[in-house]
Amino acid sequence: MDYMTLKEASEKWGVTPRWINYYCAASRIPGAIKMGTVWLIPKNAEKPIDGRTKIARSNRDGKQDNID
Repeated sequence: MDYMTLKEASEKWGVTPRWINYYCAASRIPGAIKMGTVWLIPKNAEKPIDGRTKIARSNRDGKQDNID
């Protein structure tokens, strides 16, 4: 099986190496293994879904803030 590094995965998926490190440590990338201090990610692995969501900001009276 072919593997890629954190840097290669971050360039491929358009996120920082820190996010890839987080995904690996949280077992969000199937097949990723840690060899010493280096994470090895399968080349055919898909980018994990980002679980963060956008939440509209609102005032106490229920009106949305104007973020312009």
